Amino acid sequence: MSIEVTNLSFSYGENQVLDDINFTAQDNQLLSVLGPNGVGKTTLFRCILGLLTGYKGQILLDGIDIKGLGIEEMARLIAYIPQFHYPSFNYSVFDMVLMGTSVQVSAISSPGVKQKKLVDAALKRVGIYHLKNRGFTRISGGERQLVLLARALAQEAKILVMDEPTSNLDFGNQVRVLTEIKSLAKEGYTIIQSTHNPDQTFLFSDRVMAMKDGKVLAWGTPAEIYTEDLIYNLYGVEVEMESLYQDKARVCIPKSIVDEDCVYRFCS
Repeated sequence: MSIEVTNLSFSYGENQVLDDINFTAQDNQLLSVLGPNGVGKTTLFRCILGLLTGYKGQILLDGIDIKGLGIEEMARLIAYIPQFHYPSFNYSVFDMVLMGTSVQVSAISSPGVKQKKLVDAALKRVGIYHLKNRGFTRISGGERQLVLLARALAQEAKILVMDEPTSNLDFGNQVRVLTEIKSLAKEGYTIIQSTHNPDQTFLFSDRVMAMKDGKVLAWGTPAEIYTEDLIYNLYGVEVEMESLYQDKARVCIPKSIVDEDCVYRFCS
């Protein structure tokens, strides 16, 4: 499965938000869209999901133009994991994930044995099967994010779009969620996420698209584009970049807090 975006532009009235965006995301690949607030990342995702239709350019999912796809056809190809989700009712974790299978049954039918097995398998896959009978609003933020990921897996779409999946999570849950996402990419999913974290972007991503002012500022592997100049151009912050473990990781240190009295130690 793949996402191919060609010459994509979008405006809210006279305010142009996306300006000639071009990229391709393939299976077995985690693509991170990196950039500051307000650069058009969420608008880009809403276009890809078919929620915004007044764009110029073309968006293909596995070679199919999304303008020719209905809601059910889209749901079979692509799943969305939002940054936040607060249901009106305290559904159980099981029922929250079961909602992801709705596209597999008719409007007058109920989920069957197959759908329930998909839910159990998804919950086990992300390590939260023990929470299946808990209320969604009574679990932690990290657990909720894993529930939303499990719901996407139960949907059986092979393209996953994630809007800042680790936002507001503690460090442990950030690592758990990103490790699970990376594992899914290795298993053949096509995954695109938005993020604000440069260090995590380098560590987990296969490709990075840096955006600024609605345009693509840089595109490529993390090793190719991840530089001090890129971070400054994106965020207006001067950093020193440290390479660790034979360049398997890079860490940004703001120059504003580096002086002769500071000593930095990195955990090994």
